Amino acid sequence: MMDARQKPWLKFAICMLAWIVFWPLTLAADEFSPALLDITERPGGWVDVIWKVPVRGSKTLAIKPVLPAALVQIGAGASRKVAGAQVDMASYKNNSPSLTGLTLQIDGLAATPIDVFIRIALDDGTEHSAILRGGIESYTIPERPTWYELSVSYWKMGTIHILEGFDHLFFLLALLLIVTGLWPLLKTVTAFTLALATLGIVHIPSVPTEAVISLSILFLAVEIVRKSAGQLTLSEKRPWLVAFIFGLVHGLGFAGALSEIGLPPYEVPLALLMFNLGVETGQVMFVVTVALLLAGLNKSNEKAGLVVVRTAPYAIGGLAAFWTIERIAAFV
Repeated sequence: MMDARQKPWLKFAICMLAWIVFWPLTLAADEFSPALLDITERPGGWVDVIWKVPVRGSKTLAIKPVLPAALVQIGAGASRKVAGAQVDMASYKNNSPSLTGLTLQIDGLAATPIDVFIRIALDDGTEHSAILRGGIESYTIPERPTWYELSVSYWKMGTIHILEGFDHLFFLLALLLIVTGLWPLLKTVTAFTLALATLGIVHIPSVPTEAVISLSILFLAVEIVRKSAGQLTLSEKRPWLVAFIFGLVHGLGFAGALSEIGLPPYEVPLALLMFNLGVETGQVMFVVTVALLLAGLNKSNEKAGLVVVRTAPYAIGGLAAFWTIERIAAFV
């Protein structure tokens, strides 16, 4: 008979696992599509500004840059649509001695979960980069490049991206239900991250890549069901290999996004390194949390744990199938 002291823990574990498995069913899959604000200073106080903002469906995201009052637009500017984004270009006259010290702001960012890359090239050859998101909506152009702050921004972006990326989390959850033992699982997850670290070598359009990502989740869901039926699966025999192969595919989504926003080549190595360290941080947080919940649930009530394990692959597989159909329809 179950000890009464175990009931609160049992209820907590069941609620948390149910939330992890079923909450994202009503949400869209993760899509890494950052906005870009590119500012280039030219001799004579001229400044060229490019604003690239993602388009979701038929709607452009409701965010826009607010430039310093010292920048006065000259001419009407130009706009064009590219794959998945709206691009606005304009030239400005800077009425201040320098861009240094001026503050840029992104209006509407607090209500929109998106990353905004800011890239600034000054006339003297100095270059600045920053990432804005959520509570950080403004950026003051410093006198010297701040590589440390940029590195931390990429790390935070990687951590947030994996924790908000429901398709990536479902992939990890599926691995949790296949791989036995926390240490083997952490090694498998690290193989997934190492695959992400190879980004930038190959560039594939993001839409078909996202479809393959959802297919990889569906594959693991089937592997879980086969394992439950007593069959020895490839994911069980070589989990690190499966994680590495599909990690390459998942990583191409981020690589494609970097390519599409035009991140300069000198900044790509730093972006990939810190982003993937952030991804690894988020993955370990997720894996350890779910592993502890599963272990606690099995210890408190083995039958309840068995129900969760048997139900999860069908929820994961059903959502992955829906995402696959949705993503294929987007480019067919």
